[in-house]
Amino acid sequence: MEQYAYIRVSTKEQHIDRQIMALKPYSISPKNIYCDYQSGKDFERPEYRKLIRKLKEG
Repeated sequence: MEQYAYIRVSTKEQHIDRQIMALKPYSISPKNIYCDYQSGKDFERPEYRKLIRKLKEG
């Protein structure tokens, strides 16, 4: 079974590096990590939507 992850950072001061490091023990393929750089208030998150579509496809 493939594993997927979603990462979101909302400010310029935040970086995805720490979140990616936290995922390393799970051996998630980089192609299965979806990242958005947007505010938590804004739900226009293209990578999140891609991930949801991918999961619905099965």
